[in-house]
Amino acid sequence: MTYVLIFAASLVFSAVLSRVVRDIAKNHGWVATPTSERHLHREPMPRLGGVAILASVVLVVTCVTILSRLGGSHNFVPARTFLGLLGPTLLIFALGLADDFWDLSPYVKFGIQVLAAVWLFLDGFRVTRFEMVFGAREVETIVGLALTIFWVLLITNAFNLLDGLDGLAAGSALFSTIVVFVVSLLSGNILTQIVSAALAGAVVGFLRYNFKPASIFMGDCGSLPIGFLLSAISLASSQKASIAVAVGIPVVSFGLPILDTSLAVLRRFLNARPLFGADGEHIHHKLLERGLSQRQVVVLLYGVSALLALCSLFLLYPPSVGAVLAIVGLGVFFGLQHMGYREMDELYRVARRTWEQKTIISNNLAIRRAAQELAGARTVQDVCRTLGTAFRHDDYDGFEFRYEHGRAFPNGEIGSDPPIRYSWRRHPEAPRTGRTLQLDLLSATGEHRGSFSVFYDYKKQALRADIECLNIEFANALSAALQRVQERQRSYASVGLASDEPAAGAQRLAGD
Repeated sequence: MTYVLIFAASLVFSAVLSRVVRDIAKNHGWVATPTSERHLHREPMPRLGGVAILASVVLVVTCVTILSRLGGSHNFVPARTFLGLLGPTLLIFALGLADDFWDLSPYVKFGIQVLAAVWLFLDGFRVTRFEMVFGAREVETIVGLALTIFWVLLITNAFNLLDGLDGLAAGSALFSTIVVFVVSLLSGNILTQIVSAALAGAVVGFLRYNFKPASIFMGDCGSLPIGFLLSAISLASSQKASIAVAVGIPVVSFGLPILDTSLAVLRRFLNARPLFGADGEHIHHKLLERGLSQRQVVVLLYGVSALLALCSLFLLYPPSVGAVLAIVGLGVFFGLQHMGYREMDELYRVARRTWEQKTIISNNLAIRRAAQELAGARTVQDVCRTLGTAFRHDDYDGFEFRYEHGRAFPNGEIGSDPPIRYSWRRHPEAPRTGRTLQLDLLSATGEHRGSFSVFYDYKKQALRADIECLNIEFANALSAALQRVQERQRSYASVGLASDEPAAGAQRLAGD
């Protein structure tokens, strides 16, 4: 009953303060103005809703702490612990408030966030111990500090990046807060129970004005402190817990903002863009591109957040850990497949090529051996036999080459020898499908003399060989071998001797 009252009181305070802050922000011109296409609102919108959220949480938690002490309750929050959480949270709030007005540098924001994370660590908000498979293991201080900073930065900025649609970040934070509250009940941490109950109420009260059509935004002074608070109380509620609770539950329950942030970092890294820059390719942007309305996107992502929150609670039951992680992993994989991220297709291609690297190396070596053997080829039959060894296997559906070499006649005219052509196909009766890779055959001086083509079914698999290996070393060796063969044929013809070329295998054409 106590926590219901905390939730209700925080909800009422937040609803009242949100309206007051909205009107003040509107009267003073403290509004968010759309400046680019990535901003989805079209009219200036009052911001600073985070003031109402954080004020409600601080007010309710302070009142509960004082009343519990005055009433002689044994379950009261130690003042030092509460101040240890309140101090760095107010620092993050001040950072967000300053960023709402002056658009601070990313490096300044990260520096202050690191300072707040260190402050949090020194006040005891950290994971000090993991219960591993082979028993409990203490975490070294330096390792614990690094993990604390990483976790705080990740969650703080994840909710900040998620704040792109009306009510999205606040709603996602609500589901994560519920999970933290449940875990804190099981761990017996009074502070996290009170803070999470107050935060949940404050978020619900604010959503009254933030859900589409929104009349106020929370701003960075709201999204940053919410993420920071959640990162801090999740650390506190999971201390001395099993690895499933200490790591699995926070990661899964914060799954949506973590996934969106991870995709943003990966996307910008792969596209060689600034990691701290903004773009319009977040998950909610992709869903909007697929024709969903803003309200539909928010409701859908609420469902995703609720499902992840529910899955995270199943991690409290150890036998279900593997199944939960598998379900979440598959859900993320298939979800991203339908989001239209080009970067995911590229990573899939790289992963597949890495998996097939042994075959690629084998094919490259076969091509290199063929280039080496072509250096000793004397006849067209030698050339064709070498090419057959290199290309007559399942990766290729066929190959062919055509080569002709210009010559100067004694009377001064310029002509050409009959071209040499050879073709092999695995299924000669079937119509040609798939892709063709064509390589130019050049003379030593760079003149075009012919071409070599490889046929393969791209629907079955991509070409499993390096283009550089084919286009440089092999193509040069083949061109040089065919030039020698043609010059040899010419020398036989000039003295009236029969060439030792085979009757089958290569076709010498007088012209096309």
